[in-house]
Amino acid sequence: MGYTQNNSWLVLALLLCWQPLMAQQRAGFVLVPKGIYEVSKNANTQRPLRKVAVDSFRIAACETTNRQFAAFVAATGYVTDAERMHNALVFQPGLEEFRWLGDSTACWRYPNGSSRGGIRDRMEHPVTCISYHDVQAYCNWAKVRLPTLDEWEIACRAGTRTNYFFGDNDKAIQSYANIWHGHDHKKADTTDGYMYTSPVGHFKPNPWGLYDMYGNVFEFCTGKISTAEKPAVAHSRGGSWWCSKNACHAFNSYNIGTVHIRASFSNQGFRVVKKG
Repeated sequence: MGYTQNNSWLVLALLLCWQPLMAQQRAGFVLVPKGIYEVSKNANTQRPLRKVAVDSFRIAACETTNRQFAAFVAATGYVTDAERMHNALVFQPGLEEFRWLGDSTACWRYPNGSSRGGIRDRMEHPVTCISYHDVQAYCNWAKVRLPTLDEWEIACRAGTRTNYFFGDNDKAIQSYANIWHGHDHKKADTTDGYMYTSPVGHFKPNPWGLYDMYGNVFEFCTGKISTAEKPAVAHSRGGSWWCSKNACHAFNSYNIGTVHIRASFSNQGFRVVKKG
């Protein structure tokens, strides 16, 4: 699974992790009761509107942070796909829409590439530049799992049936999510105080107390959209700091993104689930 030793980072991770642990632990987990829930929406080309039955589960109130991932690496010596394959994709203002830069130095420690700084002052930001494969390794170590596609949507909607848990008008998104507010990605946008990720839990939660369900980072989920999908495909939901009203617009309750299980992006992260 790509484990090795890196003494300098083990020491740094241990120093960083002695502090009061993790925004995710501070915020805890939210119980979603067993029941039958409606998911998707009419005219959704990805999945039909339907009712699904789920057992109770507990979903993390916040996305998994750099501090949490550092604890995992300190305990195991795990080496991520981006560190081994040098294939992470990052963003800088000025690129055409939906264009990303390949940066061989980018990884979870330097999520926008080494020239743009590391995570020393961003330990409570969501971990990024990790692949679906890396996330599975973390979950096995932490004895947690990813939400399914349906579980994520149920938790995100928090009992609502609108496009957003706050209604159908996306103008209120700025109170709940770190997204890109610029007309395009030609110029840097720090309208909400952040160009890239923001600390988890910085914006308002949904009605069930879950933070950053929209924006900040796309969140990996388990499951497939169709039986015809290839094994190397993974899915994520919720949109990211890169998503804007004019491009992507995936910061809603119904969209599902697709990514290769070994791909690593600077806007891709995850949150975890425990048994209810």
